[in-house]
Amino acid sequence: MNQPLAYVHPQARIAKNVVIEPFVNIEKNVEIGEGTWIGSNVTIMEGARIGKNCRIFPGAVIAAVPQDLKFAGEDTLVRIGDNTTIREFVTLNRGTKANLETVVGSNCLIMAYVHIAHDCIVGNNCILANAVTLAGHITVEDYAFIGGVSAVHQFVNIGQHSMISGGSLVRKDVPPYTKAAREPLSYVGINSIGLRRRGFTSEKINEIQEIYRFIYLKGHNVSQALEMIEATMPATAERDEIISFVSSSARGIMRGYSASRD
Repeated sequence: MNQPLAYVHPQARIAKNVVIEPFVNIEKNVEIGEGTWIGSNVTIMEGARIGKNCRIFPGAVIAAVPQDLKFAGEDTLVRIGDNTTIREFVTLNRGTKANLETVVGSNCLIMAYVHIAHDCIVGNNCILANAVTLAGHITVEDYAFIGGVSAVHQFVNIGQHSMISGGSLVRKDVPPYTKAAREPLSYVGINSIGLRRRGFTSEKINEIQEIYRFIYLKGHNVSQALEMIEATMPATAERDEIISFVSSSARGIMRGYSASRD
């Protein structure tokens, strides 16, 4: 470490082999794990907990106070897992008293100019492409991909292994394993390429496709579709994950695509 052109608060807890480049500012009540690299002009504010072997590129601001008028100065955190890359000018805000923390998991790629607001939970192995904006209280589950310049409404949930097209306005929940595109955001199939890359068998992919045929393609409302899925399809981890996600959606899930909307 020992970078004379960086400021590191004496109460910050920095592992010995962390690399800190010039003009970095690290405040008190910060913890940074082994092997992490902090690029020049990064600002890491109070409440940051950064894991091992992360890379944080120039201009990023980690753990600034929330952009939330209800925030009253409570002690809250930002947590970043291991092996996560934070690219240039990302802003990652602390939590509020609602959840007390904002979380980004391990093995994530958060590309340039992404904003992750207060109380968001981003899982492991997620990719947020350039200029994605997450409002507060959003959950992004493991292996999700959000295309560049997309904006996600507060309290939205994005399911695991899903893929959202660039430039999307995400106002409703995106169920797991799906692809989402068009305006308004709609179901356009399942993320079969991503699932194959992650080791899902053809049989499992076909099972997931059949589940979403009930939900989106057979003319049922959501309640009817879930009843028919439970009645006709054997219980599996993926079936139960989809049922749980859809049935617990507070905002409702994205709509099905109809050519008549074009």
